Amino acid sequence: MGDNNAPDLSIVGDRLTLHPPGVIQDQETPLLTSYARFRSAPLDFLREVSLHLSGTGWRSYNDFIGRNIFYNGFSDHIKALVLKNPRLQSRISELAHKRLDVEVADGTLPIHKVEERRKEMEAQLIQVADSWTDQMICKMDSRRFIRGAYYIATQLLTRAYHQGIHVSSEEVLRLRNVAQEAERKKQSIIFLPCHRSHVDYVSLQLICYRLGLALPIVVAGDNLNFPVVGPFLQHAGAMWIRRSFGDDALYTTLVQAYLDTLLQEGHNFECFVEGGRSRTGKLLQPKFGILSFLLESVLSGQVEDAVICPVSTQYDKVIEVDSYISELLGQPKPKETLSNFLSSSSVLSLKLGRVDVRFHEPWSLRDFINEQKLRLTTLPPRIKSPEDVALKRRLLTTLGYKVLSDINAVSVVMPTALVGTVLLTLRGRGAGKSELVRRVDWLTERVKKQGGRIAHFSGLPTTVVVERALEVLGQNLVGEYKNLPEKTYYAADRFQLSFYRNMTIHLFVSEALVSAALYTKVKLGGGPEYQSISYNDLYDYVYFLSQLFRGEFIFPTTPLAENLTNTLTGLESDNIISVKRSENDGSTIESISLDETERLSGRENYDFYCFLIWPFIEASWLGAISLLMLTPPSSNFSQQTSLPLNAVVTQAQRLGKTLYAQGDISYLEAVNRETLRNAYTRFAESGIIFITSPSKDGKIPASVRLTAEWLPERTKDGQIKAQGKLWEYCESISKARREGKNRRDGNTVVRRIFGLVELVGAGLWKDAEPSAVAVPAKGDAEWKAKRREIRTSPKL
Repeated sequence: MGDNNAPDLSIVGDRLTLHPPGVIQDQETPLLTSYARFRSAPLDFLREVSLHLSGTGWRSYNDFIGRNIFYNGFSDHIKALVLKNPRLQSRISELAHKRLDVEVADGTLPIHKVEERRKEMEAQLIQVADSWTDQMICKMDSRRFIRGAYYIATQLLTRAYHQGIHVSSEEVLRLRNVAQEAERKKQSIIFLPCHRSHVDYVSLQLICYRLGLALPIVVAGDNLNFPVVGPFLQHAGAMWIRRSFGDDALYTTLVQAYLDTLLQEGHNFECFVEGGRSRTGKLLQPKFGILSFLLESVLSGQVEDAVICPVSTQYDKVIEVDSYISELLGQPKPKETLSNFLSSSSVLSLKLGRVDVRFHEPWSLRDFINEQKLRLTTLPPRIKSPEDVALKRRLLTTLGYKVLSDINAVSVVMPTALVGTVLLTLRGRGAGKSELVRRVDWLTERVKKQGGRIAHFSGLPTTVVVERALEVLGQNLVGEYKNLPEKTYYAADRFQLSFYRNMTIHLFVSEALVSAALYTKVKLGGGPEYQSISYNDLYDYVYFLSQLFRGEFIFPTTPLAENLTNTLTGLESDNIISVKRSENDGSTIESISLDETERLSGRENYDFYCFLIWPFIEASWLGAISLLMLTPPSSNFSQQTSLPLNAVVTQAQRLGKTLYAQGDISYLEAVNRETLRNAYTRFAESGIIFITSPSKDGKIPASVRLTAEWLPERTKDGQIKAQGKLWEYCESISKARREGKNRRDGNTVVRRIFGLVELVGAGLWKDAEPSAVAVPAKGDAEWKAKRREIRTSPKL
């Protein structure tokens, strides 16, 4: 991996120049500089347009590294190869024979007409595949088009991100060398970036164009294939796929055939390992759809090898955050249209700072598979074969989490993320300018100590860096108290600012969980001797939290005991905690407490870690409490009655908003639709709830109910009892919740919460049929069997 002090890459005209770190910011030129504008510099504007039209120098895009693209007939050539693909031909024959068997069995097809009917059906299926292929594949047919597209895209992007795109010179030079070797071997580079914005794929395409690399073909959901934008993107490298394949065997095989063809031909490829864009700022869990196709291409022998290149894209400010917050608070996602696309981007007026793109050291997919097969030799013989479904699933899961880990490893923390994190991890209403600068310096050192990387400050003092970050964030996110002796800032929009805080949390998850576990004792108050926790209790609660957040964070792959020891050692060396060891051997940890130095300093460093994790603890607690709404209101309802999942999540958000307004929840970001859904998925994996899948046609939505062993009892007067497994589970989460001045856990709070649960949940049961039994009794047994097969992601 690259050195954090490696120089940034500067491109001026046709010259590529390396700038060592520490140069003055104003003398540093980013990868892409904004073009001259007609009003301010008409001659320069016309000169630049002329250079692009004539294709002068690098603008011609004639001498790039990689397979030939952007020539007349490219899409026809690829389409012909896809339709001739043996896998696709075999599927078409199989589907035709299946239909023939049905028609013969029904007596509607005479035997003497079977061959004629077979040819007719295969011709029809080929015609369908031809049409679908034409809609799906990218159409890189015109070099003149891509020159113009590059110019337009750069104009728009550099108006929004006025400081341009920055890359590490070391990483891009290494990437060019890898690309040259891949071209020699006729191998594809598979770029796997994180996904926070539509700008992600635009920035990577612009980088490849400017550095002279063959543009990757980008997998994109067909929701973006709307008038004007859709055709433009398809001719610039986008391939369109459905958001869901369902049971369509022909379409699934067609996608596999297309990817086989691209990798066989050595064309570069790009897809997002997280699937959709992250609405919260942190990495999402991997989605395995397209990854499974890519893995299948190599496992099946259709493709010898491909090069994997994880990519991190970080922003000073993300264009779509406003719309993300609306979605997370329960507003329906608007349909993609050109007007929405332009208005959400506001590309003509924004000044959003810069984009930093970092490339992990590329690695061989074939070598990864071979290494994993060797590591899995201790598995039972039945899953050693490459064709075995269980082995493929293990390979796919490991591949997904390795890519996410590599992305985290090369990610840089932007100044806006530093400022946002500090403002959301300080007690009090706001922070003075000097305090803000001091804590940014502290956080910068913490990030580096954790192996993270900071975007180059180029020798600027932290004061200037903070001022620029505040300018980019704007007064809607960070407000300033006026007419005070010292400039004092506060989080004006904590929910939106949490997006930038979440860009740093992956570095401190282990420390945050340990701090939360210790808080279960610190929260009780009293002297230091009462705020100590035994190692066994700490271990158990950290394990509980790591299981709770298995769907939220990408945990280290090291065993829990080892990682816990390393985390405690680090916190102890920072004088945040004090560790008491056994007098017998001097190494066995007996108990953990806050260090006296940390107490005297006002717990500011310890609180930092707690503030990072508290919103997620609160969100999980809200999710667990909302499950009480699934308790049937009377004996008229079967315990097997399921409720629509979307409606339950919506009501859980209403419950959360009410609890926040009344002071029983400290963080509005806990009322987060995505985090609630993650919590429900985790509860289902734990056997607390049973979630049915929606019907294939979408007419019957997903539904949810409590499993029998987690179902609370009611008193004689119909009230839910504050006891049983579900309530104990809620209480276990609540142990680490932040206790504020306006909230104390106790009987009064319990009565209020239960009253709200009944009030909000009443609407769910009002629409339910009393006799409805959506899931048969055997569902519990089936679900338990399924849970045993659910993949286990790396744990703390």
